[in-house]
Amino acid sequence: MPEADTHTGPGDGATDVDAVVVGAGFSGLYMLHRLREQGLDVRVYEKGDGVGGTWYWNRYPGARCDSESHIYCYSFSDEIREQWEWSERYPEQPEILEYLNFVADELDLRRDIAFEREVESATYDEDAATWTVELADGEVVETRFFITGVGCLSEPFRPEFDGLEEFEGEQYHTARWPEEGVDLAGKRVGVIGTGSTGIQFISETGGTAGHLTVFQRTPNYAVPARNRPLEDEEYAEIRANYDDIWKRARDSRLGMPFEHDHYSAASLSEAEIRETLEERWQQGGFRFLHAFEPGHVLTNAEVNAVISEFIRERIREKIDDPDLAEKLVPTDHPYGAKRPPMDYNDYYRTYNRDDVSLVDVSDDGEPIERVTARGIKTTANEYELDVLVFATGFDAMTGAILAMDIEGRDGLTLEEAWSAGPRTYLGLMSRGFPNLFTITGPQSPSVLTNMPLSIEQHVEWIADCIAYMDEHGYDAIEPTEASQERWVTNTNMLADNMLFSEADSWYRGDNVPGKTEVFTPFPGGLDMYRDICDRVARDDYDGFEFARAADAATVER
Repeated sequence: MPEADTHTGPGDGATDVDAVVVGAGFSGLYMLHRLREQGLDVRVYEKGDGVGGTWYWNRYPGARCDSESHIYCYSFSDEIREQWEWSERYPEQPEILEYLNFVADELDLRRDIAFEREVESATYDEDAATWTVELADGEVVETRFFITGVGCLSEPFRPEFDGLEEFEGEQYHTARWPEEGVDLAGKRVGVIGTGSTGIQFISETGGTAGHLTVFQRTPNYAVPARNRPLEDEEYAEIRANYDDIWKRARDSRLGMPFEHDHYSAASLSEAEIRETLEERWQQGGFRFLHAFEPGHVLTNAEVNAVISEFIRERIREKIDDPDLAEKLVPTDHPYGAKRPPMDYNDYYRTYNRDDVSLVDVSDDGEPIERVTARGIKTTANEYELDVLVFATGFDAMTGAILAMDIEGRDGLTLEEAWSAGPRTYLGLMSRGFPNLFTITGPQSPSVLTNMPLSIEQHVEWIADCIAYMDEHGYDAIEPTEASQERWVTNTNMLADNMLFSEADSWYRGDNVPGKTEVFTPFPGGLDMYRDICDRVARDDYDGFEFARAADAATVER
């Protein structure tokens, strides 16, 4: 990649580029495009050899998006949406990756992306108001702004079972699936994990493997996606109504344009609730969650209990063996308290096959003791395997950010600052780390929404903030201590008043041993969050303080 021109910022501090962006997925691509439009020199570093972010890395069989395709894309460009047409209601990984490559080419983004380059550290220089970014290959670059677009679900988590190094078969994590694929035909395959990824993988490979053994700790509520091809007339109607679709999506809690049948269930009988749920069950996907206003579903325990039992009944109907059915029925958490998985390929009926087995490895079942040379040993049995697959998810929300050694003012590291859980203002910035922006990081709506819309909102807010700084001659921005404290407190308070607290989940870091257990996304909804961010910007970035490097003058808003 050609060397970027040297830039001189408002404080007369020379830098190699105006902004370094980490990651070339949905976030990094749009951030690059927006800042380039504002005349900034931008360099994106991506450790993969192509664009795509999570859709570059997650190539496992069955990988598919759980947001509907017509809204799982960028809304900022009429030209892109007119040229692109999705083939299915829920796109598979290859199609999403093809879309992101299409966008990169249409916007000529690759010339500012350095592939196969991993950022190892970033250190802030308060006097110059710049970041020094170091890469694994030894390159050092100076930048005014350091922006992470590394994704919420991108740092794989693999449990540290005893004996892993002894296993003589093949081992894979779904988030690092080989590009060339894996031949599972006729092999004894074991998969650990039954979250969204595990459900997709199991549905796709049950019937391909010689025998598939599923090691399940906790079952999940998987709602049918009702996937199907998109017809030409249907897509023409979507295109004709896109402006309204995007407006409704932006003004919604989940970033989705679906209307709810009833806001509340307070005036409905249980029979009327169930009738509404049945209609939504036939629609499938996140439309089912919109039978009632999603926030109501996640705060009203009585209504949630009716919905949860409705799903349990549907699960039982699909399983031939009643005892097996009870192992697949979730009873330890309310519906929606964990990320609700989608069933694209008749997941539950997969267990009716003779070549698929379920092993309950919960504390009440037969927990895994260790991995052996031949397979997995539980407290009751040893299961011989040729291939071991970890569908164990991610060190979510913070893992990929903290994998970089980020050092802010006065030698404070981000890992130290977040040792008791993330501390941010708006999920965008942290005190002590000026000019470090995080796209859809912890304490933003992110994973509780349709991600592309949350990404666009963040990118546009960051770009506008940088433009404001340049217009006013500021070199640095960071939150005040008071605004950050309020945001952390309010985020925790909102979560505590919802049903999220009744589940052990990666939302709370419960899947990673030793990780601080705290609810990490902002649970108030994209609509509320957008209004707050807009108000902050209108009020000259209330809750932030600005500085000029030349005189160290600080201006608090």
